[in-house]
Amino acid sequence: MADGFAWWQSGVIYQVYPRSFQDSNGDGVGDLPGILARLDHLQTLGVDALWVSPIYPSPMADFGYDVSDYTGVHPLFGTMEDFERLLAELHRRGMKLILDFVPNHSSDRHPWFQASRSSRDDPKRDWYIWRDAAPDGGPPNNWLSEFGGGAWEWDAATGQYYYHAYLKEQPDLNWRNPALREAMLDALRVWLDRGVDGFRVDAIHHLIKDAQFRDNPPNPGWREGMSPVRRLIRLHTVDQPEVHDAIAAMRRVADGYGPDRLLIGEAYLPIDQLMAYYGADLTGFQLPFNFHLLSTPWEAKALAALIRTYEAALPPGGWPNWVLGNHDRSRVASRLGRGQARVAAMLLLTLRGTPTLYQGDEIGMTDVAIPPDRVQDPWEKNIPGLGLGRDPVRTPIPWDGGPRGGFTTGEPWLPLGPDHERVNVAAQAADPSSMLALHRALLSLRRAEPALSVGRYEPVSAENDVLVYERRHGRDRFRVLLNLSAAERTVDAVPDAAHIRLSTHLDRGGEPVSGALRLRPDEGVVIGFDDKGKGGE
Repeated sequence: MADGFAWWQSGVIYQVYPRSFQDSNGDGVGDLPGILARLDHLQTLGVDALWVSPIYPSPMADFGYDVSDYTGVHPLFGTMEDFERLLAELHRRGMKLILDFVPNHSSDRHPWFQASRSSRDDPKRDWYIWRDAAPDGGPPNNWLSEFGGGAWEWDAATGQYYYHAYLKEQPDLNWRNPALREAMLDALRVWLDRGVDGFRVDAIHHLIKDAQFRDNPPNPGWREGMSPVRRLIRLHTVDQPEVHDAIAAMRRVADGYGPDRLLIGEAYLPIDQLMAYYGADLTGFQLPFNFHLLSTPWEAKALAALIRTYEAALPPGGWPNWVLGNHDRSRVASRLGRGQARVAAMLLLTLRGTPTLYQGDEIGMTDVAIPPDRVQDPWEKNIPGLGLGRDPVRTPIPWDGGPRGGFTTGEPWLPLGPDHERVNVAAQAADPSSMLALHRALLSLRRAEPALSVGRYEPVSAENDVLVYERRHGRDRFRVLLNLSAAERTVDAVPDAAHIRLSTHLDRGGEPVSGALRLRPDEGVVIGFDDKGKGGE
């Protein structure tokens, strides 16, 4: 940890999607003992914290994001004792554990919803969002579900509709109800009491809905091929002002367990709106996820503009963060190709701010085509043909080149990639030029040099497909040069005596640099200056 900085500022977060990480019992689904068995890989990689996607009891309508018990462990993933062993071992190794928290909706099998739908007079009726039908007997308004169709489900027994932003099996909780809010905060306390180090909070911008239940306006930018929910501008269903009071309440709970507990918020929002999720006087999320690298054109000027805009928008004292992949979006190696994925890894791990790595990106996994009879994702099932399904990015990690990739002794819940015999952890661990070797080298360099983790960011240039910037901390400074093209580029690299500390090709360490520098296709380099004092603070 760099002096004066929290662990989550200097550290690197690694997302584990537990269903696809490691299966320990042959049922084809990853589990908690499987994660425990693979901690050597994560420690050798050099990450500081694991964010684990939901492990709670769930009917699995949306693979764990439909929670039926916020304080338990699904038997599919193991037992509470397994969880406690994993947490203890992580802490023994100096690593942190961040759990997913899903506050926007529960499962329709949750006892709270079962009580809520049992009667209009039940004390938990208002823990969910119920409305009378419109005068014509139809839904109360025009709100749409993210997963297709309308967002209101008729309940014949009680004669009202309930709201679900996602599946009908995922009714939205009513955070305007004080008793519900306190019950959810109590769930956070249960896990904090057990020793977890923080939470990634799911779909936080959906948490509060318009109190007047007004129709969402039509979206003039919607076109065929876009998700149907985008037919409307979600003016009244996301990013409501009251959400920040709820976030502040979560933060107060976390802060009650000490200053090192971390809250991360998932909100796909424009930068100016995202900044509000840091909260007034930084009383919101320490890290509102910044997803903008996922959608920004992979061009030097566009990336430079994004970094400049994001850095300038941060509130005073707000800490940046960057994301290149997760369990919902196409893998970086599929979006950019494996050559540029190496350059992207250097970008992610040398920008100012906390990076989050998605499991498998460290070996260059790509999206896997899923045969129709193997599709699992309800989004794809509800809206087929638009490429919205998330299964291709959730396939199991291949640990070796065997027929099941070392992931399971049974039938994996999703197919492995067709190239897993050569793109796997064991093969890359034995290859000093592999993507895995690059990630290990980047993380090692980042850990050794505070300038690359907590130092200042200074733009240099963005010309001719090459993005150049510097990181500075005290007397130390580094220059990062990223060739974003598949062609050779020559750059006026440095005016001072320097040497290459790391190339994405892993073959130029120690090479002296002065003046112009040739960058090969798909190459990035980190340059260290021989005169540490020159240009330092």
